[in-house]
Amino acid sequence: MSKSFALGILLLISTPVLLAQAETKINATKTEEAKAKSDADQEKKAAEWTAALKLNDAEKEARLKSAITTHLKTIRDWHNEHPFTTVPAGINPTTGNRLSDLDRQVIANSAMPGSVHADLMKALNQDLTPEQVETILDKYTVGKVAFTMNGYKSIVPDLKPEEEQQILTYLKQAREQAIDFKNMNQISAIFEIYKTKSEQYLNSNGRNWRQLYKAYTDAVKAKKKEKGN
Repeated sequence: MSKSFALGILLLISTPVLLAQAETKINATKTEEAKAKSDADQEKKAAEWTAALKLNDAEKEARLKSAITTHLKTIRDWHNEHPFTTVPAGINPTTGNRLSDLDRQVIANSAMPGSVHADLMKALNQDLTPEQVETILDKYTVGKVAFTMNGYKSIVPDLKPEEEQQILTYLKQAREQAIDFKNMNQISAIFEIYKTKSEQYLNSNGRNWRQLYKAYTDAVKAKKKEKGN
C-alpha cells in the first residue's frame, strides 16, 4: 500500500470525526455566548428593579440585586435543564384532558427545590417593607395582580369589599407562586389557577360568573359595533 493511498484512507476516516469535534466546539461556544448574554440581561433586569425602589442605600441595593439575579438565573437554568419532555405525557387527573406541553413544563418547573423561593423571599423581607416587596413581585409578574383585579371590577361592577379582598388574596398568592417560573406563558398559567379559584368563590357567594362574563363581553361587542357604525 502506497503512503499516499494510506494517507487518503486516514483522511477519509478522520475527517468526519474532526468535523464532529469542530461542530461540538462551535456549539459549545454558542451556548457559552448565549448564557453570557442571558446572564447580562438578568443582571440588568435586577438592577432596574432594585433602582425603581429608590432605596438610597448602596449595601441594600447590592444585596437585593444579588438575590434577584441569583433567583432569575436559577429559574432560567432549571427551566433549560428540565424541558417539558422530562414529564411523561398523560392526563390532568382533575379534568381528564391530555397534558399540554405548557402543562408539562409547568410541572417540570414546579419541581424546583422550595429553598430557591424561600431564599429570595428571605432576602426581600430582610431589606424591604411589605409594600416594597410587593413592588418587586409585581416587576417579576409585569403587574398582573392589578391588571387582573381591574378586569374583575369591570366584569362585576358591584363587587363587594369582601369579595374584592378575597380575590385580591388569591391573585397575590398567584403572584408569589408565579415568580418561580421563567416566561409569561407559564406565569399566566399560574394565574389561571387562582382566577379559577376566584370565579368559583364568586359562584359560591351567590354570583353567576358565566352570566356576568357573558354580559360583559356582550356589552364590549355592542360598544365596538356602535363605534364602527
